[in-house]
Amino acid sequence: MTLDPVHFDGIARLARRIDHGADERDRRAFAETVWEEFLDPLTHEGRTIVDPIGERSRRLVDCEDVALQDRPFPSEHGLDAGTINPTTFKNGLVIDIAQAAMSATPSDLDLHRSRTVVATVHSNDETATVHEAWDKFDEGYSRSRAVKIPPLPRFAEGVVHALALYQAESEHATDHAEEVDDLLVLDGPLYPRGLLRWADQHPDLADFLLENPRPKTVLENYVRLVERFVSRDVPLVGFVKNPATRVITRTLKAKRDAGITAPWANDSALFTRLLERGEYVDDVEGQRWERDTSALTYTNWFRSRGGVDRPLSIDGNALGVARDLDPEQYEVTFFVVYDPRDDLLYRIEAPFAFTRDPETRERLTLQLLQDVAIAHGPPLIVEKADELARISNSEKRSLRETLETQFDTSRDRSYDDHRWGEEFP
Repeated sequence: MTLDPVHFDGIARLARRIDHGADERDRRAFAETVWEEFLDPLTHEGRTIVDPIGERSRRLVDCEDVALQDRPFPSEHGLDAGTINPTTFKNGLVIDIAQAAMSATPSDLDLHRSRTVVATVHSNDETATVHEAWDKFDEGYSRSRAVKIPPLPRFAEGVVHALALYQAESEHATDHAEEVDDLLVLDGPLYPRGLLRWADQHPDLADFLLENPRPKTVLENYVRLVERFVSRDVPLVGFVKNPATRVITRTLKAKRDAGITAPWANDSALFTRLLERGEYVDDVEGQRWERDTSALTYTNWFRSRGGVDRPLSIDGNALGVARDLDPEQYEVTFFVVYDPRDDLLYRIEAPFAFTRDPETRERLTLQLLQDVAIAHGPPLIVEKADELARISNSEKRSLRETLETQFDTSRDRSYDDHRWGEEFP
């Protein structure tokens, strides 16, 4: 049932009761202050949190011009993993299944066929067992594994999801690392951010991270992946479509005693204000902001040592995972690019082992700018990997029904599942 016009207007009138604080012009001005005074470097309690690599700068490039330039990396590979989403059954099992796939440009049909499938299983029944050996299928092109995690009082669904997703992705990347000639683009962050966030934001899971070997094994896969690519001098990057880091904004908020406030929900909102170009123009109701959509804008690269990036920095211990290279080589570095055509911001991450070299840094920057300009969004190689790894809604339903038959049980459904359908989150 739709809203009657009178009801719509009544709800809309609520906005008049809300004072949203500082004027948008003031927020833009404060973003400039943050850029000029706090990011070269950003420190807190004697620690460097965010540090520019080379000169701190904001740049722009015409979308059409950058798309026509020669490619710094002739070939690209993309990597992604998709899941059926964590599913709880009436017999107490909580399961998620992830499959990872790699794409290539130019196309490689054998590589596109290959999959790594991981199922993670949680049960409070101590008698439940899982055969954890790897198994090959599809004439040896693909392999699969089931993994059991120990009983958890809380967060079971989140844990099985993260471990399935990141283990499938990291194992598949490791298996096919030698097939990447020039550049690997992960669909998502460089390291398993969802897993590392447990230590940063969920005290209840911090002990699980440190005491259970599963999360550490997954993180070790990513550490070894970086080492393999460094040894081969082949860069890898993570393309984050929906960056939601709060390292800068949280650090600024911690400086309240110095009179600093941070009105942005996250770092992306801050960088959007810094990179959005345009002007205020006269309108019938006063002035409005008119965005310039002709050019991509982007920042220099930064080193990040705060929040979920801390464990892999020189200040962290990588959750106990041994690092064979100098610790600073694993550090997360990033730059952000703003696409005004869709009013979207993307974050590109890479290990400092690659971005410490100015020439490699510039090549990576140009390659990812070209990718965004050409695709009018995330790189086509990432979208291809997403397409290969994605499990459709109909396939998810069929897989869950198969599991119900296998376990002689049924899904633990709620009224929301009935009301909104099977894919209600």
